[in-house]
Amino acid sequence: MSDDFKMHMYGFVVTWLPVVWVFAVGACVGSLVNVLVYRLPKGLPVIVPSSRCPKCDTKLTFRENIPILGWLMLRGKCRFCKMPISPEYPIVETIVAVLFAATYLLWYVAIPNQTWLGVEWGAVKPEWAKNGVMETWPAFAVLLILLGSLVAMTIVDLKTYTIPLVLTWVPVGVALILHPVNTLLVDEFGLGYSAGTLGNWIIAIPEPGGWWWVGASGGAVIGLVIANVLVSTGAIGRSFADYEEWEAKAIAEEKAKRAAEAGESGESAEAEDPQADTPEMWVMYPHARREMVRELAFLAPAAALGWGGGILADRLGGAADVPLLLLVLTGVAMGYLIGGAVVWGVRIFGSFVFGKEAMGLGDVHVLAAIGACMGWPDAVLTFFAAVLVGLVMAVVGMVTKAKMARMMAFGPCLAIGAVVVLFGKPWIEAGLGALMHRGGPFNLP
Repeated sequence: MSDDFKMHMYGFVVTWLPVVWVFAVGACVGSLVNVLVYRLPKGLPVIVPSSRCPKCDTKLTFRENIPILGWLMLRGKCRFCKMPISPEYPIVETIVAVLFAATYLLWYVAIPNQTWLGVEWGAVKPEWAKNGVMETWPAFAVLLILLGSLVAMTIVDLKTYTIPLVLTWVPVGVALILHPVNTLLVDEFGLGYSAGTLGNWIIAIPEPGGWWWVGASGGAVIGLVIANVLVSTGAIGRSFADYEEWEAKAIAEEKAKRAAEAGESGESAEAEDPQADTPEMWVMYPHARREMVRELAFLAPAAALGWGGGILADRLGGAADVPLLLLVLTGVAMGYLIGGAVVWGVRIFGSFVFGKEAMGLGDVHVLAAIGACMGWPDAVLTFFAAVLVGLVMAVVGMVTKAKMARMMAFGPCLAIGAVVVLFGKPWIEAGLGALMHRGGPFNLP
């Protein structure tokens, strides 16, 4: 065996073994996503009981629980009761595995200035990823966890028009831990990230002297904590607290009306009864404007403490530079706050204008989580990308006359928009540069 062949094989293994490992991790995360999608909407615990066949309730062994391969080896049927197993399980596992592996390939394997199928895939690589996986693995892990959470949110939202908030809290918590952890690698590896307009880091952060942003972000977060305490004590009313009572009354009145009309005509009431907790019922709720006033009261402490905290921190900080760790924590907080504020602003404004609930609070949490993980500029881009995704889906449905959902959930659009921004930001920057008649791409942090 020649030395050249050995070197070639060594390079092949070093390059592709991590890809296979990331794919396997993604498949395992996809298996967890299946558990979350099934259990969270039902209010079931995630860890216990262990996985069982939903038909015969037999506890599954390790062999049945192998992601993707388990379903294939069983040929899509339970080994015990022989009932069919939904292909959704391996499909979800494969989607998450491919997303994970593709992210690793594009960011850590793709070579700049080389094209395949006419596309320079190396251009997708963000500037910070050029430092290699060993120096940037915390940020990479944050985004993988975000991708897994977005897949779970999308499936649940499509099925139930609800988003379990724990699926948004987990990526936020991971971002608060791992983004600062990446700062600890700077001294050891001497990383040098390309400068952006708001700072020199993986996500958008303030300039080194940006004490105002540090204080404003910290004050706003404290304000949200205070607002939640006020809600829990009843000092501020919870928005839409009377919705279930109104819904039950509205459904009963509608059923009674249909029964009366059927009695007068001598026909049976065959029309489908109105269903509880559906988009059609949500938009019929007549007090949306009143509830937006309550939500503005909820946001008032965050706005006041944010502004006051910014002024105070700016005065106390003076000309001193903000420590990098604090800047990164501020970047995460800014992403969370600005991402959430974009959707919440649309929700409040739209509800005041139309008198109906314009967007769900779950969507607020989704974009806030995206902002915490990817930075506030990417959260803003994600919102506009999500609007375009929603419009495209609506147009395709009209053109093909496909049976569309009764009301399109916006959460899946946000998830798709985040993936578009995550992988297509260089092209978005190039497009913005062309629109603004710049000589090159518009450099976003």
